[in-house]
Amino acid sequence: MPLNKFITNLTREGSGSLLINIGKTAAKYLDDANRIQYYAQEYNLNTYNLTRMNLVMRGILPANIFTRNGDTLKEDWPYFDESDPHSTYEPLYVDAVVSNPPYSQRWDPTGKDSDPRYVRYGIAPKSKADYAFLLHDLYHLQPNGIMTIVLPHGVLFRGGEEGNIRKNLIEQNNIDAIIGLPANIFFGTGIPTIVMVLRQKRENTDILIIDASKGFKKDGKNNKLRACDIRKIVDTIKERKNVEKYSKVVSLKDIRKNDYNLNIPRYVDSSEETESYDIYASMFGGIPENELERFESYWKVFPSLKGELFTGEEYLSLKSENIKETIKNNNDVLKFIEEYREKFVDLGEYLDKTLIDGASTINIAKTREDIANSIFYRYKDIALIDPYGAYEIFEEKFTAIAGDIELIQTEGLNAITQVDPNMVIKKKNSKDVEVQEGWKGHILPFELVQDICLSEIKRNLKEKQEKLLEIPSLYEEILESMSEDDKESISEALNDTNDAFVFKNIKMVIKSLKSDGESKELIEALQKAEGLNNEEKKLKTEIKQCEDELHLETKKKIENLTEDEVKHLLHEKWSRPIVNGILDLSNNMLKIFTKNIEALSTKYEITMDDLEKEIKETEKSLAAMLSELTGSERDMEGINEFIKLLGGIDE
Repeated sequence: MPLNKFITNLTREGSGSLLINIGKTAAKYLDDANRIQYYAQEYNLNTYNLTRMNLVMRGILPANIFTRNGDTLKEDWPYFDESDPHSTYEPLYVDAVVSNPPYSQRWDPTGKDSDPRYVRYGIAPKSKADYAFLLHDLYHLQPNGIMTIVLPHGVLFRGGEEGNIRKNLIEQNNIDAIIGLPANIFFGTGIPTIVMVLRQKRENTDILIIDASKGFKKDGKNNKLRACDIRKIVDTIKERKNVEKYSKVVSLKDIRKNDYNLNIPRYVDSSEETESYDIYASMFGGIPENELERFESYWKVFPSLKGELFTGEEYLSLKSENIKETIKNNNDVLKFIEEYREKFVDLGEYLDKTLIDGASTINIAKTREDIANSIFYRYKDIALIDPYGAYEIFEEKFTAIAGDIELIQTEGLNAITQVDPNMVIKKKNSKDVEVQEGWKGHILPFELVQDICLSEIKRNLKEKQEKLLEIPSLYEEILESMSEDDKESISEALNDTNDAFVFKNIKMVIKSLKSDGESKELIEALQKAEGLNNEEKKLKTEIKQCEDELHLETKKKIENLTEDEVKHLLHEKWSRPIVNGILDLSNNMLKIFTKNIEALSTKYEITMDDLEKEIKETEKSLAAMLSELTGSERDMEGINEFIKLLGGIDE
């Protein structure tokens, strides 16, 4: 289905960003981005002007922009002639609608009973216009189109007029999916929201319900969906599959049984299991067999491991004190790691061929999808490791790769060996001015080139820097070797707090000590400090020279790279981080598994009987210490009563 036209309803705070983002995403998959038309209506005049400006600034042709300053709920749009709205009204139907209307906004439904947008479904209550916006969007959708709208959770279960509209949407088979999002994901509001996916016509009658509220990362005060969270949502919708604690395809029969209530927890339980304690194990120790069952997926992949870790039945005990080493050296674990690495043995070569050899000509969006699919395919027979974790690694790296490839495709292969002035902002006469501070690679980072091509110079620089860092601690050692009397006798060579040398006075103090026949050790200590100071000055000069040399050599190296060197450096920048990140997932999985087994092994390590004995011993010890106290008659009466409460003192 060609995505030719988009429509969006902008809120009072809207600026067209939602419309721009969805259009930009769709354009990646179209031969001609200019086939996309954009329709938007905004109530606030200033925001309306900002919307038009943003669309034009993003390179969208004015002929493809259709905007109107007006009230979406009061007057349906698109489409009519402003000079004669009633007789020229001809609704426009689009391929895709994206909408983020104001949540639960008041509106005036007076006279809307005959409005074609609402007549089939009902009128939203005046206190909450959520469904009014939804029905407006749905009305303008092509029969084979798709729409998504962000709404508060309340639209899923509120009754009254909203309950009636929801029932009609379900019975007329318009709701395709519901996606529960994390709280605090949108700027300006912390309330949890959902995305409702709707269609005019669809073959299936069920509704896919997804609880994606647990998948996010912290981004300042807000939560943010990661690339893997978005991909998982998309894959689940495309495959319409049941995933434990994540998604469920709910039949129309079940929805009717629940009186058309679509509240997500009714169908998908994403809650985490609470920690429970076995009474017998708490009293007598041992690890309950049923608590090891939650690791069943691991025992299936590592069949010999459970027997190496535990012994006994029903309530087990540890065989090995070193859980980490037992897991690490288990034959089944080693076999799994080897087979896992084998799955990705040619990934680096595949990435090089796809990205480096094809950098000038590839379609970035298609290549991105092809590589992602290749990674998912490799996980087809791999257990225990979430493929979406690998996808997140790939996406994090590919964003920068895509930027590099765009530069190559627009500027040519010479962009790879290009070096740019490194411009920075500095203060000059109390004003910010832009000045050049060295150079930087247009695509290849200086640090990467130094690590790969100029390692000897960089190693020499690093050695000098490490020596320089050691000198302050050597000064401290000298000062710590001196007594307070020593420090007083050389006070002119030290600062006021006697914790640092004043190097300009050291020669004079040494001369004075020699003439007075003072301690030889003290003179040697000052001479050592003076020598360190000279070495420190020398190192600083050499480091500056070495840094300058390395910087200029790096610039020269980038500008004169051979074709093979370019490919090797691009491999190190693009391919290797993806491969290493994916390979490391197996180690991360084992670390988490090991940590969980260790936690379980200590859970019942101390029994209630052990605790009781420890408490009694502590009480006895405390009673004995209290008995040694002395005080007034009243104090001693109180202490003796306390001793009785503690169980008294053993004779």
